[in-house]
Amino acid sequence: MEIKGKRIVVTGGARGIGEALVRRFVEEGASEVVIADLDLDAANALRAELGTAQTRLHACSVDAGAEPAIQQLIECTEAELGPIDLFCSNAGTGSGKGLDASDRDWERNWALNVMSHIYAARFIVPRMVARGGGYLLNTCSGAGLLANADAPYMVTKHAAVAFADWLSIRYRAQGIKVSALCPRGVKTTMLTNALAAGSPAAKAVLAGGEVLEPYQVADAVVAGLAAEQFLILPHPDVAQAIQRKASERDAWQAEIAALFNFAPARP
Repeated sequence: MEIKGKRIVVTGGARGIGEALVRRFVEEGASEVVIADLDLDAANALRAELGTAQTRLHACSVDAGAEPAIQQLIECTEAELGPIDLFCSNAGTGSGKGLDASDRDWERNWALNVMSHIYAARFIVPRMVARGGGYLLNTCSGAGLLANADAPYMVTKHAAVAFADWLSIRYRAQGIKVSALCPRGVKTTMLTNALAAGSPAAKAVLAGGEVLEPYQVADAVVAGLAAEQFLILPHPDVAQAIQRKASERDAWQAEIAALFNFAPARP
């Protein structure tokens, strides 16, 4: 997919990876970009900063984990602006917890990291199929392919990758393209805030390899969309790590446990 001239929606678009995507889509000449974020002030600030004659930007407040909000986002965008060419389901969250995660932690991670993708597909895919095609970019995470010390995050990101796989398999013959964005560590407020709070899961992310800037992830996305790749891997070593996980699972688990500093239980 070429970004130039396309109409795009980005959830979680006001900060982090979402903000970097919006900035890069403007650079690439998208015709319309909708910045959908829970923080309307931040979305409006980004819109005011980036709006150009070539790209019209729109800001709206959306809780991506709520089905009615996603339905309204899609219906209003298409009614007021026209058909969506690329829907970027990017909003997500983490907990930084393990067995101490509450039911509420699991529910919020499930809502934002999995159901947000399902809600978007539920309402946009039939429209795209009816007009002959469309593209979905789902931000999943390298944790959805490998591991993370944050249990709710790791589990729900695996589910997100599985759903993206299913979408691609089920609808590719009907012109629907799907990409799963799976970075490892990225310097976003979610990571920096967790580090400031002393989160072991965040510290493990730092220990796991290079932490990219959001713009580097956006660069990888534009290249991946141009090639229409299913897996977009801003960290190239993730591909090798996937092979290691598949071929030597026990040894891989031991290495990850050591990386995350999961000490053996005391006798």
